[in-house]
Amino acid sequence: MISLQFAREIEGRMNGHVENMHFKQSIATLLSFLLLMGVHSTRTVGARRNPACKTSLQRTFRLAKLVQFEASDVFKTYKESQGEGSEFLCKAPVNNIPDPNIYGLEASERISSIYTQLQSFIPHLKRVYEQQRDLQLPSSLLLAKLLGFSDKSWDLALAINDFYCLAFPNLPPLEPAGGPTTLPPPLNVFQQKVYGCVVLKTYKEFLTNVSKEFKSFKGKVCRRMRTNALI
Repeated sequence: MISLQFAREIEGRMNGHVENMHFKQSIATLLSFLLLMGVHSTRTVGARRNPACKTSLQRTFRLAKLVQFEASDVFKTYKESQGEGSEFLCKAPVNNIPDPNIYGLEASERISSIYTQLQSFIPHLKRVYEQQRDLQLPSSLLLAKLLGFSDKSWDLALAINDFYCLAFPNLPPLEPAGGPTTLPPPLNVFQQKVYGCVVLKTYKEFLTNVSKEFKSFKGKVCRRMRTNALI
């Protein structure tokens, strides 16, 4: 027969085993709860960031389209204000004009390329304005358009920087264009006309490419950011 003491030992071991199982189940339940809370918190953060990214993208795209439209208008006004033979001005070669093409494989690289090239164009736009100020009457419509056009270009650069910070918060911030922009030496009147025409024509092409890029980002960049936040 089993002694009373041995029976009590068996009962104590079984009770301890049951308590141990309950403890392990409680720990597993707690870990599952914490994991679910973490996922929920991450989704909440992603959901909060996503609308801000989309809003910034839409604002930047609209501004890019506006500046693109103004670039076409300024270019047209410029040619009309240069007199006879203006259609041939843009065909002459000019050195050190920024490239209208956009480079990079990833969206972040292409936005960085846009930002850098945009900053490189702005000093050229300023130089064109200064040259035309000496060639045009103070009441010239071209001067007013060139001045407002440069301001809009700065606004676009700021909008692009804001969008980049929202879309790629884990990447280094955008850097200013490296080194001073190479501007042309003093030019005669004809050379100034050629330079201004080529700058505005190339900048118009660049802005067309920028608008296409930001249109392609819709439904991709901000969604990708939200996906990364969920992981």
